[in-house]
Amino acid sequence: MTIQLKAKQVSMRFKERVLFHIPSLTIGPNEAVYLKGDNGVGKTTLLKILAGLLKPTSGEVLPRNQTVLARLFSGAGRKDVIYLHQSPYLFDGSVYQNVAYGIKHKSLEAHDKRAEVISALRLVGLETLADEHVSVLSGGEKQRVAMARAWVLKPSILLMDEPSASLDQESIIRLVHMAEDLLDHGSSIVITSHQTNALTKLCRKQWWIKDCTLIESPLLQIIDKKQTNQESNYVASNSD
Repeated sequence: MTIQLKAKQVSMRFKERVLFHIPSLTIGPNEAVYLKGDNGVGKTTLLKILAGLLKPTSGEVLPRNQTVLARLFSGAGRKDVIYLHQSPYLFDGSVYQNVAYGIKHKSLEAHDKRAEVISALRLVGLETLADEHVSVLSGGEKQRVAMARAWVLKPSILLMDEPSASLDQESIIRLVHMAEDLLDHGSSIVITSHQTNALTKLCRKQWWIKDCTLIESPLLQIIDKKQTNQESNYVASNSD
C-alpha cells in the first residue's frame, strides 16, 4: 500500500532560534526526492518529523495514524514511513534476526517470512552472512542490513539520512538496487546527501532547506547509461 504524506505549516524552533518554517510539502506516492542544505539547517530534523519521531513546534503532518509495528520498528511513529539513520541501530543478534525483526508480527507462514528475509539479504549481497553476528560486520555491511530490514516491510515512504556516507562502491550500488526496487513497486524515497552520487541520481525532485524554509523544484538529470552498466557489472563481478 502506498500513501501520500502531507505537512502543513510545520515549524521547528529551538528556544529563540527558528530552524525552519515550511508552509506545505507533499510526498508520494512513487516519488524520489533529494533533500539538500547546509549543515545545521534541519535536514535530519525534518526527516524525523515526517517519520513521526519528532513533534514540530507547530503545524501537522498527515496522516497521523500509527500502528504498533510502526512504533516498534526503528522507533518509527507513522504508518508505512520508515526513517533510516546514517548510523543505523542494529539489535544484538545475527544478520538474519535483525532483518526478520521487521516482519515478525506479519501474518505470514514461517517459510514465507524466511523467503522474504533471504530475498532482502540477497538484494544487498549478504545472504552468505545471514547467520553471522552483526558485530563482525563492516560499517557498509551494517548499513546494508538496515536497508534490508526496511525493505522487507515494503514501506510506502523510506526516508534515508545520509545513507551513502563513508560507504564503499559496492555498498552504494546495493542500496541503489534496493531503492530502485521500492520505487518500482510504488514506494517513495527521500534522500539527504552532501554530494551527488548513484543514490541521488534516482531523484526527480529536489527539496532545498534555505533561509529557514523549503524550496521545491524538479531535478532533471541525464543518466549516464554507460556508467550505470559499469556499476552493475562491478557488483556482478564481486558477487561470486
